[in-house]
Amino acid sequence: MGIINVKNLRKIYTTYKRSEKGFFASFFKRKKIEVRAVDGIDFEIEKGTIVGMLGPNGAGKSTTIKMLCGALFPTEGEIEIMGYSPAKDRAKYVKRIGAVFGQKSQLIFDIPPADSFAMNKAIYGIPDDVYEARLREMVELFGIKDVIHKPTRVLSLGERMKCEIVMAMLHDPEVVFLDEPTIGLDVIAKATIRDTIKKMNQKGVTFILTTHDLGDVEELAERVIVINHGKKIFDDSLKKLKLLLGNKKIVDVSLAVPFEGDSLDGMSVNKNDDGTKISVELDLDKTEVKEFLTVLGQATDFTDIEIRELPMEEIITRLYTE
Repeated sequence: MGIINVKNLRKIYTTYKRSEKGFFASFFKRKKIEVRAVDGIDFEIEKGTIVGMLGPNGAGKSTTIKMLCGALFPTEGEIEIMGYSPAKDRAKYVKRIGAVFGQKSQLIFDIPPADSFAMNKAIYGIPDDVYEARLREMVELFGIKDVIHKPTRVLSLGERMKCEIVMAMLHDPEVVFLDEPTIGLDVIAKATIRDTIKKMNQKGVTFILTTHDLGDVEELAERVIVINHGKKIFDDSLKKLKLLLGNKKIVDVSLAVPFEGDSLDGMSVNKNDDGTKISVELDLDKTEVKEFLTVLGQATDFTDIEIRELPMEEIITRLYTE
């Protein structure tokens, strides 16, 4: 049994549809509608892993995370995390988890992060020596020694997100939920946060990451759970996800002369405006790279070629739609 165990999880909301006859008709009689935000999800997560949870807007992943955090009661199903039922055992449970929500701050806007950290120290009852050691370690990891003494309102987004992660990690949680932790950040800030998450994970911390930034998933996650329309549609390794559409590569070719036509040996060709650059999706189970290069050389003169992986964005988009 893993550190996180979810069985047949459902969250059903009841809402009402307004009558087409207008406001007064709706006032006396409304049609009840059942919305299944999460509809029968099962998964198990082992201690010390990083799992990416993906899904389009409205798929049910945020509702799932809220139930895992204990903020929402499930309509049906079971959640067991470290032996606790999150919603029922919330007082004890929250002392052992951390959460970072990219669009909702835990820091107090008008005071420095250092004061917010001290408040968390009191809330969680962290001993002075343990608190000082953890704070020193996290501040050094992020390089924010001076930042934590400035009012939160004057911090950049990258500085604030680093402080948000420190806030979530001070009480040494065993499980951490990350919701869009790098949203809006520059490349350097993203790299710093990803590196820190990896270091915390090496110490045994389990992470569940929800994000629309597939770079976070590729850099961090060992396993991916994809949710759509409230249901789990994929649950396996990142490598298996990349092979979901087959063993395919994208071949980008620069040409000496514009390419005529829309296909090459039966394969669809995407062209730029003047036809001097083309891209072909190559199925390696049907055509080897060597064979494709022979066909390409017979069809046209090329000056440069690049072979790359199928973009994660495309894999995920096709998974959602198909």
